[in-house]
Amino acid sequence: MSPQKSLKERVAQAVGFEVLAMLICTPLLAWLMDKPLVNMGAVTLGIALIALAWNVVFNSVFDRLLKRLALSHSPWTRVLHALLFEGGLVAVSVPLIAWWLQVSLWQALLLDIGVLLFFLPYTYLYHWLYDLARERLMRLRMAN
Repeated sequence: MSPQKSLKERVAQAVGFEVLAMLICTPLLAWLMDKPLVNMGAVTLGIALIALAWNVVFNSVFDRLLKRLALSHSPWTRVLHALLFEGGLVAVSVPLIAWWLQVSLWQALLLDIGVLLFFLPYTYLYHWLYDLARERLMRLRMAN
């Protein structure tokens, strides 16, 4: 098992997660919603900043809970991780989307559900690949 992640590493992991997500989502959502790229970029950035803070806090608590319960990062714990993480964001992001894009809460919820359908597999894959890369790097460091 690799050493526990530092706060600095958690922040770097979260920033990487959000930057990559913004690069994928902003142009796609602007096109799908027929909104200016700048408007969609602003709402995406706002949600990304909220998600960034949530990411650091949530992952820290989630990892501690896994350790306390002696659970590993199995496929099922990763599914639970993705569902809980994204569910927390829905509660905050829907009103923000509705306000910024001047759409109804229902329209914002539908947009957020669409985004959630992207983010569930994205969250799962990003954190899984990050952990694989981190584990490989830790093994290389220990071998040298």
